[in-house]
Amino acid sequence: MIIQRVVLNSRPGKNGVPVAENFRLEQSTIADTVQAGQVRVKTLYLSVDPYMRCRMNEDTGSDYLRPWQLSEVADGGGIGVVEESQHHNLAKGDFVTSFTWPWQTAAILDGDSLQKLEPQLVNGRLSYFLGAAGITGLTALLGIREKGHVAAGANQTMVVSGAAGACGSLAGQIGRLEGCSRVVGIAGTDEKCSILVQEMGFDAAINYKKGDVAKQLRELCPGGVDVYFDNVGGDISDTVISQMNQNSHIILCGQISQYNKDVPYPPPLPPDTEKIQKERNITRERFLVLNYMDKQEASVLQLCQWIQEGKLKVRETVVEGLASMGAAFQSMMNGGNIGKQIVSISK
Repeated sequence: MIIQRVVLNSRPGKNGVPVAENFRLEQSTIADTVQAGQVRVKTLYLSVDPYMRCRMNEDTGSDYLRPWQLSEVADGGGIGVVEESQHHNLAKGDFVTSFTWPWQTAAILDGDSLQKLEPQLVNGRLSYFLGAAGITGLTALLGIREKGHVAAGANQTMVVSGAAGACGSLAGQIGRLEGCSRVVGIAGTDEKCSILVQEMGFDAAINYKKGDVAKQLRELCPGGVDVYFDNVGGDISDTVISQMNQNSHIILCGQISQYNKDVPYPPPLPPDTEKIQKERNITRERFLVLNYMDKQEASVLQLCQWIQEGKLKVRETVVEGLASMGAAFQSMMNGGNIGKQIVSISK
């Protein structure tokens, strides 16, 4: 069977900026027969995520991420529909997902590696299982619950950097749902800031490309910062940490400002910032959602309930076609998206 697939064409280098040309669309084939335990799937949606930048390097810098190989198919979060099954628990027409879905139009996969999806949980919006009701939503929810120490009635202020991104836009809303009394986002355009406040219920949002971020933060968080959901690292995080309270908490979700630099993860703080962190007893522990998969089922059901009730607003940037994967990746890394970056392969 003839298919199309996207392979890694070149590496940007540890300090390089990814471009669409780092990926290549090519024709390939898969077997015509499905073996026992396998299924043939048609790809519907593929996820593009910041962590994938590490997989473009020969050394990902992580013990849980394997690098993509040159001229080999890339992979990541994906959703598809079963077209033929030799697996006891999966039937033709079932919708399924995997963290390691190959970037190709169709595939033969081990049925045990797939999770069956229930579209009604997300009002039929299947792509949400790659974002708000998937690993992205789990990262936001479990990060806040496991590392944020949010308590209803404690009058806590949360700041979210990268707040218009896939994880940040959910984290601010979840912070509020979990009990934060004030939520302030930091984003890179006036449009993003407007969406955060008007659509997603943030109390305020700062465009870090305009004006004095430290001054605006002091004005918007007069009682200091109790919880910081850190998606970016770098100078913005140093500014936020300087205004954090005693015994406050950093949820170390991502460090996208550092992903194109050859530095360890999580990147070390500058000496002055590290001094503040230690003096104020601010927790800053690495958070890996995969360590909390025992809480996955209950957490996904909570996310789906919030979505159904309209309490969790979801934004996606969807582009069409497998040929768009490289451009979608470049746009995501450049911060050009609002919400989750999804590539639809179904048309």
